[in-house]
Amino acid sequence: MDRYGPPVAGVGAVPVPDFRQNEGSLTSTLRTLLFFTALMITLPVGLYFSSKAYIFEGTLGMSDRDSYFYAAIVAVIAVHVVLALFVYVAWNEGSRQWREGKQD
Repeated sequence: MDRYGPPVAGVGAVPVPDFRQNEGSLTSTLRTLLFFTALMITLPVGLYFSSKAYIFEGTLGMSDRDSYFYAAIVAVIAVHVVLALFVYVAWNEGSRQWREGKQD
């Protein structure tokens, strides 16, 4: 027999969360965060250098100074697009988890 006796649910009893149940959603959230982190690093940098070399200098024939400026604008737009996509995905994932929890 247990030294403390059987567990009794009473006034002020705090339910113990079952972390195994939330493990899937935590893994999904972490995977989403890592994906967008990698996207946030690679997409703007890749678009900066590729648009500078191939679009602004190669195709449009701009000078170095002008191509730096316009390539930076492309990179900033890419950052904003990735952030907007992250917010959209996080919002939908949170509302989906909320709906699933509501049905229980």
